[in-house]
Amino acid sequence: MLAPLFLLWPISVAITYVVAQGIAVVPYDRGLANTVLVLAQQVKDVNGRARLQLPLPARDMLRADETDSVFYLVVTGGGDYLGGDRELPLPSLEAPLPGIVQYRDDTMRGFGVRVAYTWVALPGVRGGPVLVQVAETLQKRSQLANEIIKGVIIPQFVILPLAVLLVWFGLSRGLAPLNRLQARLRARRPDDLSAIDEREVPQEIAPLMAAMNDLLHRMAASVEAQKRFVADAAHQMKTPLAGIRTQAELALRNASPEDMQASLRQLIAGAERATRLVNQLLALARAENAGGPGDAAAPTDLAAIAREQTQNWVHEALDRQIDLGLEAPDMPVTIRGQPLLLAELLNNLIDNALRYTPPGGTVTVRVADDGDAALLEVEDSGPGIPEEERELVFDRFYRILGSSTDGSGLGLAIVREIAQRHGATLAVAGNSQSGPDDPPGTRITAKFPKA
Repeated sequence: MLAPLFLLWPISVAITYVVAQGIAVVPYDRGLANTVLVLAQQVKDVNGRARLQLPLPARDMLRADETDSVFYLVVTGGGDYLGGDRELPLPSLEAPLPGIVQYRDDTMRGFGVRVAYTWVALPGVRGGPVLVQVAETLQKRSQLANEIIKGVIIPQFVILPLAVLLVWFGLSRGLAPLNRLQARLRARRPDDLSAIDEREVPQEIAPLMAAMNDLLHRMAASVEAQKRFVADAAHQMKTPLAGIRTQAELALRNASPEDMQASLRQLIAGAERATRLVNQLLALARAENAGGPGDAAAPTDLAAIAREQTQNWVHEALDRQIDLGLEAPDMPVTIRGQPLLLAELLNNLIDNALRYTPPGGTVTVRVADDGDAALLEVEDSGPGIPEEERELVFDRFYRILGSSTDGSGLGLAIVREIAQRHGATLAVAGNSQSGPDDPPGTRITAKFPKA
């Protein structure tokens, strides 16, 4: 802000000088005009000839200026000299305008002069109007202009430093809250992601603080999710790893080939469980760290994903003697989403349904267009989920009491995370096709907003 102030100061001086020159010219031009008019009144018609009848005291008055030199000249239109200073230049060729005072700048004896002149029309005189002009040097005008400039510039020498001090004081005072905010931020611990109190910041940066608090909130949620992931992973990996180690120790102790084969089979099964657990933990972490609803999303055909992923589980369903079916329209059912995450969601629902459905049961995958929403359902004929536990099954590592099925309790937690990222809602109900004597079954429905 100081640079424009110092740049404007010389511009102000130049403008002041031009204005002062204009102000100084006006009163002295008016005086010259009065002198010219008085002198013009002294031009008379004497026997058909123009004569300048200027008394001696009047001539002395014309020369009485103590500061500037005053010159005058009176000539006829034909060039006959009537009185005054012969060296005074004549105006350029122009049409005479009797009775009107005109001005021009000229040079007299090497000095700049201001000239006022007029024409006097004498009807009885041959040769045309008489030229009357009075010239004055510019000393008084320059003095007045300088006084005006001094009166403006000298106060500016006082005002400018005061303006600099006021700018410095105002900016320092205005930036003090920012400096305090900076000190508070520097003093924070690296793990302190709490919101900044917006009441203690200037109003101008309140939107910035709101955005920063939103960022801190999202960072805190991300850090908390990572902490939960690490804690959950550490806790859940202990059991399969301990089992693998135990089976390995048993294999080393048992000498018989039969016992060793049994221990090795247990090792393979434990490794498979550990692998599945690791894959689910990674899927959960990927779902938690994905962007908000719609981030990196593209129009996706939910029916096509359902066909592809259901086909991948056909062999697993045949091995378990379960009837796996798909009900989907031929037309695309388009939503905005991330195909990889949507495939992960459906895979977890199908895997969960196959694990809890006994041999001879059915699992059905459905995709439907529900107007402004798209429905994805996985329905099985398993033992079902009690109503009081239907909300709890989406929690991490939650297992229904009495369940004998292997699992880590992460499948539906992954489903919930992915559904939330896509703005979908989840609902759990019983199998709509179950009869009075059939198991209640489970139907999990994900409702997505359509693209």
